[in-house]
Amino acid sequence: MSNPEIEAQLAPLRERVQEQGNLVRDLKAKGAPELDVKKAVAELKARKKLLEDKELALTPSVVSFDRAKMEDLLKRRFFYDQSFAIYGGITGQYDFGPMGCALKSNILALWRQYFALEEQMLEVDCSILTPEPVLKASGHVERFADLMVKDVKTGECFRLDHLIKQALEKLSKDQGGHSGFAGRELADVLAKYNIKSPLTGNDLTEPIEFNLMFATQIGPTGLVKGFLRPETAQGIFVNFKRLLEFNQGKLPFAVAQIGNSFRNEISPRSGLIRVREFTMAEIEHFCDPVLKDHPKFGNIKSEKMTLYSACNQMDGKSASQVEIGEAVATKLVANETLGYYMARIQQFLLAIGIKAECLRFRQHMSNEMAHYACDCWDAEILTSYGWVECVGCADRSAYDLGQHTAATGVRLVAEKRLPAPKTVEVSEIVPNKQALGKTFKKEAKNITDALAKLSLEEITKVEQQLAGDGQYKLTTADGQSHELGKDTISVKHSSKTVHVEEFIPSVVEPSFGIGRIMYSLLEHSFQCRDGDEQRCYFTLPPLVAPIKCSILPLSNNTDFQPYTQKLSSALTKAELSHKVDDSSGSIGRRYARTDEIAIPYGITVDFDTLKEPHTVTLRDRNTMKQVRVGLEEVVGVVKDLSTARTSWEKVTEQYPLFEQQEASK
Repeated sequence: MSNPEIEAQLAPLRERVQEQGNLVRDLKAKGAPELDVKKAVAELKARKKLLEDKELALTPSVVSFDRAKMEDLLKRRFFYDQSFAIYGGITGQYDFGPMGCALKSNILALWRQYFALEEQMLEVDCSILTPEPVLKASGHVERFADLMVKDVKTGECFRLDHLIKQALEKLSKDQGGHSGFAGRELADVLAKYNIKSPLTGNDLTEPIEFNLMFATQIGPTGLVKGFLRPETAQGIFVNFKRLLEFNQGKLPFAVAQIGNSFRNEISPRSGLIRVREFTMAEIEHFCDPVLKDHPKFGNIKSEKMTLYSACNQMDGKSASQVEIGEAVATKLVANETLGYYMARIQQFLLAIGIKAECLRFRQHMSNEMAHYACDCWDAEILTSYGWVECVGCADRSAYDLGQHTAATGVRLVAEKRLPAPKTVEVSEIVPNKQALGKTFKKEAKNITDALAKLSLEEITKVEQQLAGDGQYKLTTADGQSHELGKDTISVKHSSKTVHVEEFIPSVVEPSFGIGRIMYSLLEHSFQCRDGDEQRCYFTLPPLVAPIKCSILPLSNNTDFQPYTQKLSSALTKAELSHKVDDSSGSIGRRYARTDEIAIPYGITVDFDTLKEPHTVTLRDRNTMKQVRVGLEEVVGVVKDLSTARTSWEKVTEQYPLFEQQEASK
């Protein structure tokens, strides 16, 4: 954004965003009605979108490539393809082939090394099938819904906010500017602009709410309702007590989980970016709410990051480069633990091959922040689809553990030793079990359970009501109301000396969308050879490349076979994935085939290999240069290259370059 000509074109759009951002701030400061604030925020989002689209259009593209050509290669070499394709396929579902499966496995292996291993996390693998009460407590049942509309003739479904956004963008372009209509209620906008089905032009139904979770029944009776989990986090939260015990009651500690989640997207699109079944790698870092420092923050505090703050978004400014230490010191990032994970996320994404210039961290604005979060940043990667959220990093405060404690009565808390013992007053409800049983019979247990969950404030209210009219009205978990008198319950007061204090831990959660990261990586690494646009390949780093090495005999000469077999056996012992290509065709054509599936290194057995001392050539995929290496050394060199212990530049300094002599069968 340092180009003056580009900035001159963006200046009017920046001013409009800043003007609307100031209006939103003003409305909030004055305590304006919620509807007015929502309308102003929607208008702000629309202006931001126009600014961002213009920025992307004017910025020299860092992801300019032929997407159709890349997708053709991915399908042809079966990195992944639509599920059940021979039956017509299912939108938003994909099967990974051998190369996609290996790439995904390598990304997850590196993720485990970066996080689970280096941060000494506890790893769990929790059930996908989740009972309804768990997701009711977490808020998913109530909030996890989108509005959708249907084509009245074909029944095709569209997510309403996406449909309106696309329609209004088209109107905006046709009218040469933005008309300010994005701030209206969605249903009103649909009617006002007479928006039709984008596929058929047919009328659309009234908006209806659609729950994004896949509902199911657990067991043969169908009475126990459940869902396929929409995120992996809840399995960690409900096991918090066991995990804390395993960690000997010490905080902070972090728990990692890799697994599939499910969201019944109304209109899946953009390949792996919006799908119905996807792999997540999530971390829940539990810490003291008043002590969110991180012991290793000093290691990363000088890490430079591109941060797109909420303030910059509201003012129409672009993202800026800041050291994470400075961002935490100025409270731009809420605390050290959140900042530490943001820096580690960046290090991981760069290590797997994401381009640094295509990575930024965008802060959630107050209107899009979850009500329980105190700060949240998304790692966004620039692709041909624009900026795509690939990793979320949020401080979820103590919300989840508090919700599950309230729903179950199981105290999901930690303890810390007080500097000095203190005396506290304790109030508790004492039920007269005999009187409760006689009066309420089967309901007595529900009543006792509900009484045990009452807070100190509620116990005080019970005492006041019993002292007043002698009755307390209690509502149990099943919604039943019961009148309790002095004969059934009483309030007891006592004091005790405590040496420890209970608290509900806060949670910092980095959440990785593996499919989105994979897709972004494939875009960033897709290349075509200079002078030969038909020769396409992926420059995936050796750390995550599906196959590390190929073995290519120069021809079908049987004298080459013992050396090929020896190399294959040695690579297997070194735990290096490899592929032997002894098929017919020129060596150049076979190199091109291995490049297509992103194999970074190729060992060629040629006539010089048959002579003493036995040597082979080692080829680098990206540069196409080759060096001559001893037969006994080459596997060790490939191992060092594949684990990033050395680089191709160092190898070319150590071994003589070889001028390629292509030979046919």
